[in-house]
Formats: sequence, structure tokens, C-alpha cells
Amino acid sequence: MAGLENRPIIIKKVKKAGHAHHGGAWKIAYADFVTAMMAFFLLLWLISMTTPEQKEGLADYFAPPNVSISTSGSGGVMGGSAMDATGAKMAGSAMDAVDDVSISTESTDFGSHAAGTGGREGMTGESEQAMGASQTDLQSSNDLAFQSAAASIRQAWQAMPNITEIADNLIVEKTEEGLDIQIIDQEGRPMFPEGSKYPYEITRQAIAAIAPILQQLPNQIRVSGHTAAGTSYSNPRYGSWELSADRANMVRATLGEFGLKDGSVKSVVGRSTTDPFFPNDPYMAANERVRITVLYEPSPVPPGLAP
Repeated sequence: MAGLENRPIIIKKVKKAGHAHHGGAWKIAYADFVTAMMAFFLLLWLISMTTPEQKEGLADYFAPPNVSISTSGSGGVMGGSAMDATGAKMAGSAMDAVDDVSISTESTDFGSHAAGTGGREGMTGESEQAMGASQTDLQSSNDLAFQSAAASIRQAWQAMPNITEIADNLIVEKTEEGLDIQIIDQEGRPMFPEGSKYPYEITRQAIAAIAPILQQLPNQIRVSGHTAAGTSYSNPRYGSWELSADRANMVRATLGEFGLKDGSVKSVVGRSTTDPFFPNDPYMAANERVRITVLYEPSPVPPGLAP
């Protein structure tokens, strides 16, 4: 037994060698293959679901734009025709036919009326383009003038310390008709005494401050008065129509007193309750207002022409 206890213990460790690393490139290739197959079957499914009209539209969308459908030279942009000496139209085109018709009409028995009509038809394209360009230029110049006038009006009001307390009652904004200047009532802060056509002194000062600025604009001006619904009048012969018209005319007179010429005013109207500032609530105090609109149309009398 003693010999067995002194015998050394031998531990044998067996190491198992693993397989060599093969790399992961096949996984990427397999993923690309699966993605391509998925895209292919998705394309087949989309083609089977589209109508012939949709297929034709897709084909036209991806077709080169400079390829003509026909095999002749007439399928291109020029229509197979050459530019004539004027360079504005093609020889043998439809425009030549229109010109020929307008010229021959002058020699018919229809008289000067037919000749004038033919001439206008021949000039329709050019005249419309010129008119559109002039209107665009006029619109742009008016927009710039209105922006400058609005900034000047705000500066004039800001320079008056007592106007700050009614700042919420004065609105200046550009609309589709032109430049709108509105003097509106607020709850507990009216701009006119109740039932009176004469404005408060602070309202009169605000109106007077904008008169010289409006006079510098060559545009026509419309003044309209508006009242809120639900107001009762003691005089049965004097109601909302008379009051709105009188307030508008009083604002027009105040503007004229401080520099606005009568020729700049196109109309002075009373709207009563027909055009509320808040259509959903015609009883609100803000519907009681006077609206001064600088229209896009110019004055019929040139500004530099003395009467």
C-alpha cells in the first residue's frame, strides 16, 4: 500500500484541433442573392398589377426626351420646318396662315371692323405677353410701394406715445385687393363713441398721421364703414347703414384735412353689418370698424398733373 501512495499521478490532457476558418464572404454573397431575388419577384408582382395605360405611362417617363416617335425629321421640335428671316416663327407654320387671313380680311367687304379684328388676332400672342409682363411689373412695384407705406405708417404711429394704448385697434396688412388699414373696436376700447360718427381725439390723431403717407401713393383709396350686429338705435330713421356711411365719410374728411387729395379717393361706402370682421360672430366689438383700402388700381389723374 505504501508503494501505491508514492506513485505519481499522471493527468493526460487531449486537445481537439478545430476546423480551419473558411471566412464569411459566402454569407454576403448569399444575402445579395436573396435581396436580388426578392426585388425581382417584387418587380414581377408590380408589373402584373399595373394596367396597360400605366405601363405606357412608365415607358414614356423613362424614354429619352430627344427621341422622336416618327422616323422622319418632322417629328422634332421644329416640326420639319426651318426658321424664316424674322426668326420669330417657322416658315409654313400655322402663324403664317393666321397672318395671311388677317391680311386678306382687310380687302373683304366687312370693312374696317373686320380688318381691326384680324389685326388683333394676329397680335394676340405678343400683346398678351406684353400685357402680362406690364401687369407683373405693376404688381411688383405696387407691392414694394405698399410694403414701404406700411412700414412708414407703423413708424408714424410708434412715434406718437399716446397711440400705444390703442395699438391693438390699428391693423395694417396687405391683401388681395391692396393695402388694408383698419381701425377697429376692441372690447371696452371703442374708437368712436357709441352711435356717433365723430371719432375720439386719439382715433383722429391716428387717422391724421397716415394721410401724408397715403397721398404719396398714386393708387386709388376706398373707405368703408362697418358696424356690429345687435346694436339698437333710438332714432328709427338713423340705423347701422347711416352710421357706417357717416363714419366712413368722416374718416375720409379727416384724411383730406391732413393732406389726402379728393382725387385719390375712389369711393366712400357704408357696409352696415354685411361684411363682419369675424363672420362666425357678427356681434363681436371688432366688427365695428372703418376700413381704408389702398387699391392696386392707379389714380385716373396723374399725380403731377395740376387741376
